[in-house]
Amino acid sequence: MTVATPLSQVACCVPIAAPTMSEADATVAANLFRTLGDPSRVRIVNVLATSQEPACVCELTPILELAQPTVSFHLKKLHTAGLIRREQRGKWAYYSLRPGALAELAAVLGAEGVVH
Repeated sequence: MTVATPLSQVACCVPIAAPTMSEADATVAANLFRTLGDPSRVRIVNVLATSQEPACVCELTPILELAQPTVSFHLKKLHTAGLIRREQRGKWAYYSLRPGALAELAAVLGAEGVVH
């Protein structure tokens, strides 16, 4: 089983469009892409990116039409990867997109100056 790499490690990597990329940078980026390779996780990122407030599992479950344990599993993967943050409020956990996460993803995919 592959462990997701925190987004902070990916942010320091060479962009995909760079002239060269080390094996280590490619591995870090691939782990992040693997985390985002599940449609439910992409949808969770979308919901959190467009939400004004953090969301709890109970709010995400009906949107995704998945069982609570499945949603919690996906949230844990995204949190481990550094894409989202978790805030404990009593017995409930609330999730939001980590500030800067989308910008860091964009930097990894950066194609400035690339001619096709």
